[in-house]
Amino acid sequence: MKNSKLLFAGIFCLLSLSISAQKLNAIYPGAILPDDTGIHVNAHGGGILYHDGKYYLFGEHKGEKSSAAFVGVTCYSSEDFYNWINEGVALSVSDDPKSDIVSGSVIERPKVIYNEKTKKFVMYFHLELKDHGYEAARVAIAVSDNITGPYKYLKSYRPNAGYYPLNMTDVQKNATAKLSDFKDWWTPEWRQATIDGMFTRRDLAGGQMSRDMTLYVDDDGKAYHIYSSEENLTLQLAELSDDYLSHTGKYIRIAPAGHNEAPAIFKKDGTYFMITSGCTGWAPNAARLFSADNIWGPWTEHPNPAVGEGADLTFNSQSTFIQPVIGKKEAFIFMADRWTPKHPIDARYIWLPIQFENGLPVLKWLDKWDLSIFEN
Repeated sequence: MKNSKLLFAGIFCLLSLSISAQKLNAIYPGAILPDDTGIHVNAHGGGILYHDGKYYLFGEHKGEKSSAAFVGVTCYSSEDFYNWINEGVALSVSDDPKSDIVSGSVIERPKVIYNEKTKKFVMYFHLELKDHGYEAARVAIAVSDNITGPYKYLKSYRPNAGYYPLNMTDVQKNATAKLSDFKDWWTPEWRQATIDGMFTRRDLAGGQMSRDMTLYVDDDGKAYHIYSSEENLTLQLAELSDDYLSHTGKYIRIAPAGHNEAPAIFKKDGTYFMITSGCTGWAPNAARLFSADNIWGPWTEHPNPAVGEGADLTFNSQSTFIQPVIGKKEAFIFMADRWTPKHPIDARYIWLPIQFENGLPVLKWLDKWDLSIFEN
C-alpha cells in the first residue's frame, strides 16, 4: 500500500508539472493551478467577478506556514477560466499597528462586486483583528476605481446593529433566555433557545457576528451579504445599501442552530440555491443544500448535493463561491478549497460543474473537464 501511495504521488506530481508547462484547455480539480509564471495560484477562499470580458479571481494570499494575512488579497484574471494571469495584490495589509488590517490580522473569503451606479468596485471580507483569535467576527469593506486595485480599506464592523431579523417573531424578540442560563451547550434546551434567537438578542446592540461570507448581486442590482453568524450557528442574509458600502438593517436568519458556514449562492430559473458546509474547522465535511423561491425565504434544506465516491466529505473540500459561466445558458461552476493547514499555500482548488437532477444541483467528481460539458 505504501509503495502504491508513493507511485500515485509521483504520478500526480508529474501531472501537475506537465499541466504547468503548457497552456491549459481544461480544469483539473485538485491539481496545481499554475498562473502565467507557472506558480500555483495563491487566491484561496475566493470569489470571482466577471468584467469587460474577463473573469477576475480574488482570494486570500496564504504563506508556507501561516494562514494569517501577511500580504493581503490577491487578484488573478482569465479569459477562459483555464489560464490565469497574476494581477498582483489588490488589497495590501497595513504596516500601521493601529490598522484593522495590519500585517498578521486574519483576512478571509474576500469577494468583489461592481456597483453600476457609483462605478466602484467594492470588496467585502471576513476580518479578525490581530492577536484576538476569532472573537472580532467582523465584516470589512474596501473600494477601488479599478478592478485589480489598489483597493482602499474603509472600515470593519458587525452588521445590522440595533435591528432584528425580518423573520424573528415578537415572541422570540421578547424571550429572556440568555447564554449564562446554560451550563452546557448542545442540550435540547440550549438548542431551542438558540433557534429562538438567544445569540441574536445578545448581539443586537453591537451588531451580528460575521465570519465565513459571500456576496450576491441579484438581477435588479440589489446586493446581499450572506455570512455565518451567532457563533457560526446560524446563517444570516442581509441587504446592502444602494452604494454597496453598508447594510440597510434588513436581514433574515437561515437554518438557526444549523451550524453552517462557507455559503455560496446562485439563481436558476427563478430559484435561489445555496451550498454550505458544516463547521469542522479545516477538516472537510458533507455539503448542505438550501433553496428558496424568494431571497427572503423561506429557505428549505435538501440532501447533500455531492454524490459518488468522496461525497460525504465534498471531495475533501469546502465551498467558497458559485460562478455563472458567461455565454452559457444557466451553467454554473462550484468553487471550493481543499485546505492544507500545515502548508496553507498549497491549498488546492476543487472546481466542478454543477449538474441538475430532478431540479436540484448535483456535484460529481471529475479528474478533468472543460466548459463544453455545459453543451451536453
